[in-house]
Amino acid sequence: MAFSRSARLGAVATAALSFLAVAASSAPVHGAPGIGDPYFPELGNGGFDARHYDLDVAYDPGTGRLDGRTTLTAHATENLSSFDLDLQKLQVTRVEVDGRAARFTRAGDELRVTPRGTLRKNRSFTVTVTYGGIPLPLSGPIVFGSQYGWMKTDDGVFVACEPNAASTWFPSSDHPSDKATYDIRIKAPKGLTGVSNGRLVSTYDKGGSTYTHWRENRPMATYLATATIGKFDVRTGRTPGGIPEYVAIDPKLKDSNKVDVYAVTAAATDYWSQVFGPYPFEETGAIVDDMPQAGFSLEVQSKPAYSAVRNETTIVHELAHQWFGDSVSVERWKDIWLNEGFATYAQWLWAEHKGTRSAHDAFRAAYDSLGADDSFWQVKVADPQRDTMFADAVYERGAMTLQALRERIGDKAFFKLLPAWTSLHRYGNANTADFVRLAEKVSGQHLDDLFQKWLHTTGKPAL
Repeated sequence: MAFSRSARLGAVATAALSFLAVAASSAPVHGAPGIGDPYFPELGNGGFDARHYDLDVAYDPGTGRLDGRTTLTAHATENLSSFDLDLQKLQVTRVEVDGRAARFTRAGDELRVTPRGTLRKNRSFTVTVTYGGIPLPLSGPIVFGSQYGWMKTDDGVFVACEPNAASTWFPSSDHPSDKATYDIRIKAPKGLTGVSNGRLVSTYDKGGSTYTHWRENRPMATYLATATIGKFDVRTGRTPGGIPEYVAIDPKLKDSNKVDVYAVTAAATDYWSQVFGPYPFEETGAIVDDMPQAGFSLEVQSKPAYSAVRNETTIVHELAHQWFGDSVSVERWKDIWLNEGFATYAQWLWAEHKGTRSAHDAFRAAYDSLGADDSFWQVKVADPQRDTMFADAVYERGAMTLQALRERIGDKAFFKLLPAWTSLHRYGNANTADFVRLAEKVSGQHLDDLFQKWLHTTGKPAL
């Protein structure tokens, strides 16, 4: 086929424009300093996907100093001339990309890394950061006014980092949408135990130090990582259902044991495995530390962390998070009711299971106890805002939403929905719209009005 001269010139011009467009699209860029979460715009990082963290940390409780070396294996999602990691306050002494020294600068809580050459899209690379200093906990209104993150104790450290404190102790893409697997190695003074996520690979003493190596083979959000260190009485075994269990309790708390943490952990793990679907991790357990200043517990992946001996209700709540929050994680922090509303509803299900109170009665008790003019009803559960993301309404109105849904679609559909949700999004991320779609699919009903009423509207809903 022949072309006229004008057609040939047009074709040449089109080809040139196409070439320029391709060239522009493949030009190296700087990875974004955050993923754009409305509550924490600079948490997480653009341009790469975190795949695996190898953390080596050494902690001296006497001085409070942490020395660390983190190697992150990542997958480039763009052609990168440079990229960011999240790291708060600690001093960086060296950065390497694929084993070669790289330039780096600091801007607030961002560590900007410039490798020697472009990191091509779709290739894997490693970045190793050597750093140290005295990590400090975060504070403010977010976590009930409590400090959180890396919290010094009398004999070590209690590490509980939701929502934005993982980067106070290791460089990371510190957002739950960028999950990865982990190897965590902890060096502590001899006589102290370092407890972390997943299964214990090895522990040994050398010189005046104890070394522990933990491995989490399932994808994990950064805020769920821990390196809690202290004196612990450790009990290991298996739940009646066969799931490995590791429970570490501060010996200072042995006289305050109002609940058998090991037994309740085993029972709740097995029961939730029946209701929510198979247990998503390799080990269950607990870390119970003497940390009264914290005043909260956290659903650390595989081993919830309790800042004191907690009651049975708290234990079943944190273990429910292993499905709702840890395995299925929020896509953005505004979806936090998908964690807390579900774990609170699990408390109601546990009472129902034990025969002490039905979930319906728990719902009515909560609903009737709060007048229409109570500020509780002014929180929009589907978007509670950053400083009130852990408000009571996120927990209880979130749980009320689930009971309202259960009564609307019936028990058969509801108890089919829960394991369907944890199976569909296992080890991934999801949002409120995803849950609404699945609820409608499972039930065969249109449910927009119900979710609009309970999640997206302020004021006390009429029953």
